[in-house]
Amino acid sequence: MNPAGVFSSLIPLWAVLVSLAAVPFILLSSRRPNLREFWTLAAGLVMFGCVLSLLPAALRGQTAAAELFEVVPGVRLALRADRLGVFFALIASGLWVLTSCYSIGYMRGLQEHKQTRYFAFFAVCLSATMGIAFAANLVTFILFYEILTIATYPLVIHQETPEAIRAGRKYLAFTLSAGVLLIGAAVWTYQITGGNLDFRPGGLLAGFTLAGKTAVPLFLLFLGGVGVKSSIMPLHSWLPAAMVAPTPVSALLHAVAVVKAGVFGMIRVTAFVFGPDLLRRFGLDTVLIVITVTTILLGSLLALRQDNLKRRLAYSTVSHLSYIILAAALLSGPALAAGLLHLAFHATMKITLFFCAGAIAVSLGRENVSQLNGVGRVMPWTMAAFTIGALGLSGLPPIDGFVSKWYLGAAAVGGGRPWLAGVLVLSGLLNAAYLFPIVQRAFFRRGVGLEGRREASAWMVVPLILTALLSLGLGLYPNLFFDLARRAAAGIFGGF
Repeated sequence: MNPAGVFSSLIPLWAVLVSLAAVPFILLSSRRPNLREFWTLAAGLVMFGCVLSLLPAALRGQTAAAELFEVVPGVRLALRADRLGVFFALIASGLWVLTSCYSIGYMRGLQEHKQTRYFAFFAVCLSATMGIAFAANLVTFILFYEILTIATYPLVIHQETPEAIRAGRKYLAFTLSAGVLLIGAAVWTYQITGGNLDFRPGGLLAGFTLAGKTAVPLFLLFLGGVGVKSSIMPLHSWLPAAMVAPTPVSALLHAVAVVKAGVFGMIRVTAFVFGPDLLRRFGLDTVLIVITVTTILLGSLLALRQDNLKRRLAYSTVSHLSYIILAAALLSGPALAAGLLHLAFHATMKITLFFCAGAIAVSLGRENVSQLNGVGRVMPWTMAAFTIGALGLSGLPPIDGFVSKWYLGAAAVGGGRPWLAGVLVLSGLLNAAYLFPIVQRAFFRRGVGLEGRREASAWMVVPLILTALLSLGLGLYPNLFFDLARRAAAGIFGGF
């Protein structure tokens, strides 16, 4: 191990490759569904085990690294499991196991076509997400970022209806265009630094003298590159359109991989490429704050207008992702720790809500909020879990969403921007306005056509109960994640 705490290890590479290695077995098992799904679950569990094995070293401040080969002069394809990467990978790989179980129930419940293709690309997406988490430099990050874009496309168009094809085209138009911007930003950075693209806490560009005519357009290129997957406005419209995909894919998009990869990329750009000094010097932190506040409030207002349940949840995601970016824009350890907590806690809450939406669609065939009267009486477990997720997203205790919002509000006040705490309170009220009526309809209105209906299969109900309990448990015992989040933020902004 060298003095910087970096030691050679193949575990980050195994974490990336394990689900990719499962793809041929999934394809070869197309006529044996039970075996095919075994490979899916086994890959998820092994990957989660790999990430867990990296956690003790990350908590000690040590970084497992695997360098592969040179891509461009001076830049290697390389993986590093730093605290930030392990934090993100832990969330994604853990929730992926539950999403895989849920997918089995969903696909069987609706007797979906081309299930083998679905599970194969699902596995590729997981590998790409691990690559994003552990990318040591911009080239490695971009490679896996684009693999995730391509691998998600067949999942978005899975239904193969005209609406699904249109949504897939829109998804590719937005995300591939963003990829071009990101590549351009990386090339420009490569020229500025003389060939160094390694992520560095405090900013890769921090040691270089940049004029405003260079720093500002370069930041805007990066913002466009990672802002699409982060769904900041006005780059967000692909996400609600993609809700035509199967519900497990929606959960993948919102809670586990795609949009979380976007906000993770935003944290890498702000804290590891530009750094706080450069962002403050040119007022770029203020630009991010204005964009995120606008997205937080407008996303919630648009959610109020949606009758389709998944689209309502999609606009909710647009709003909540900007909490995390706002935390990064505040450029302080406490704020970033709060943002990382929200990255984790939003994942548990939002995946619960999407799991519930899918269970309702499979069991009752209902997809709109206006059709949910009385649903809680025939699907009590599902709607109880939905209620927990709704309480958490609205920022009410004892659910984990309250904890991350509280810390973010406290960081905003401590950083001299108390008005941002008011934004968070207003956002919470808007969250309640578009989520609580669903709960009220489900439990306190009489429904029709529900005779003989019941909960979805255990493959679907058990995961949504577990994610709801996880949201509750992390609200009661947030230190399970807070310690790692605090240490990751301290590694960037110093101790606090």
